[in-house]
Parts: sequence; C-alpha cells; structure tokens
Amino acid sequence: QVQLVESGGALVQPGGSLTLSCAASGFTFSDYAMSWVRQAHGKALEWVSTIDRSGGSTKYTDSVKGRFTISRDNAKNTLYLQMNSLRPEDTAVYFCAKYSSPSPFLPDGDGSSWPNYDYWGPGTQVTVSS
Repeated sequence: QVQLVESGGALVQPGGSLTLSCAASGFTFSDYAMSWVRQAHGKALEWVSTIDRSGGSTKYTDSVKGRFTISRDNAKNTLYLQMNSLRPEDTAVYFCAKYSSPSPFLPDGDGSSWPNYDYWGPGTQVTVSS
C-alpha cells in the first residue's frame, strides 16, 4: 500500500546540479517527516537530510550543507532534493525514507537511526564523474 519511488538520478559532471524527486502514496504524506539517505558502492548507509512534515524545518549532514536543499510539496505528495556543486564523493544510490511516527516536530538528532523509518524507496543512482 505504502509506496515511495525516487526519480531524477543521472550521470553529472563535477560542479553540476541535479534534482531528485520522491513520489509518495498509500499514506497521509503531510503527517510525516521524511529523509534522504544515500549509499555509495560497498559502503554503509549515510543519512543526508531530513525535513519536518510541514516543510518548515530542515537539517543536513555536514558534508552537504550549503550545497543541497531538501523540500517537499504536500499538495503533490512529493519530496525533493536539490543538489548543487556536486562532487565525485556524492556518487551513491539515493533513497527517500518515511518516519514511522507522525509528528509536527523535526526529529531529534541526526536521521541515522534506521529503525525510525518504516518504508524506503528502491533508490535512484547519482553518478558524479567527468
């Protein structure tokens, strides 16, 4: 019933930009905080960014601050990640993930506690290379 589907991944040159989208269905999207998480080949999952359910509060891992922007359009049930000044180390599969508990508050701490998420999309590949 719940479905999260990422799109927008591509091959892009260093310094370039890309916007990822996550289409959500099967739940009341506007009730839940959402995150972007990435996984480079052979590496562990890495939390990237989280947004509260209204879109009014956001947080980011240090390596993407000032370059990436998370946003959402609750009327369209869609989550976004705008990525600028891309670097080769941004190469990864990017996943969107849904928090399991509805809340108006931005979750405490970073978003790297995986049990807090109950649904994940299949991911979209971002490759940054010349």
